[in-house]
Amino acid sequence: MAIDIAADRQTDGVRRRRRAVRLSVRDRIAVAVMVGVPLVVVGGLIWFPTFASVALSFTSWDGIGGLGTIKWVGTENYQQIAEIYPPFWPAFRHNLIWLGFLALIATPFGLLLAYQLDKRIRGTRVYQSIFFLPVVLSLAIIGFIWQLVYSPDQGLINNVIGRTSQSGHLIDWLGDSSINLWAVLVAAGWRHAGYIMILYLAGLKSIDPSLREAAAIDGAGEWHAFRTVIFPALRPINIVVVVITVIEALRAFDIVYIVNRGRNGLELLSILVTDNIIGEASRIGYGSALGAILLVISIVPIVVFVWNSFEEKNVRVFRFTGRRT
Repeated sequence: MAIDIAADRQTDGVRRRRRAVRLSVRDRIAVAVMVGVPLVVVGGLIWFPTFASVALSFTSWDGIGGLGTIKWVGTENYQQIAEIYPPFWPAFRHNLIWLGFLALIATPFGLLLAYQLDKRIRGTRVYQSIFFLPVVLSLAIIGFIWQLVYSPDQGLINNVIGRTSQSGHLIDWLGDSSINLWAVLVAAGWRHAGYIMILYLAGLKSIDPSLREAAAIDGAGEWHAFRTVIFPALRPINIVVVVITVIEALRAFDIVYIVNRGRNGLELLSILVTDNIIGEASRIGYGSALGAILLVISIVPIVVFVWNSFEEKNVRVFRFTGRRT
C-alpha cells in the first residue's frame, strides 16, 4: 500500500510539472515574437549583408541594372587590390598603427585612470565624469572639436607652444601627411581611454576585497599585488576590452572622414570601402572585397585571443578537477 501511495504521488508530481511547462497559445505567440523579431532584425541587418558582401566580393558589379548584370570574376578583385590598388597598403598600415596605438597606449592609459580612481580619492566622481565625457560624444563631434584644437592659425596647440615647422610656418597638424595620423590618433585615444576607464573601473569594483587584503598581509607591494592578484582577476573584462579595442581600431571612420575624407596620410580601409561602394567609382564588388578583408582582419585577433583565454581556463580546471570543461 505504501508503495502504491508513493507511486501515485510521484505520478501526480510529474503531471504537475508537465502542466507547469505547458504554454497557452498566447504565450507561444509572445515567445515567438520575442525570439523571432530579434532574429529577423539581426539576420536582416547584420548576417545577410555580411554574407551578401562576401559573395559580391567575387563579382564585378556597378550596382546598376539589377542582379542580372552581376559578373562573376573569382579572386580578381583581391588580386587587383593587393597588386595595383595604390591606397590599399597605406590604409592597411594605418589601420595596424591605429590598432597598435589604441592597444598599447590608449587602453593602458584607461586602465591607469581606472586604477587611480578606484582608490577613493577626493572628487573621484568629478574626475570620472570629466574623463568619461568624450565617450558620450560621437567621433564626428570629436573630429570637429580637435579640428579647432589643431587649427594652424587659431588652434589651441599652436597658440600655446608657438612652434613652427622647418619652413617657418605654423605647424599644420592635420594637413601635414607626416604627422596628421598621430594627431588624429591622439583625438581617438582621448575618447577610447575614457571608455576603457569605465569598463575597468566596473571590473575593479567587483573584485573581492579579501584578495587585496590577502596580498597586503603577504607583504606584496602595490605593483606586485596588481600584477599577480588584481589584473588576473580582471580576465573577463580583459576579453571585452580586447574585442572593443580591435573593433574600434578597424571600424574607425567618422573622425578621419571629418578631417579630410581619409586622404593625404589618413587612408583607412573603412574609407576605401565607402569610396568604392557609394563613391563616384560605384564598384560594388571591389568595395565588398575590401570589406571582406576588413572583416577577416577584425575577426582573426578576436577569435585567437578568446580561444586562448578559454584554453587557459580549461587547463586550470583540468589541473584542479582532472577533467576539462
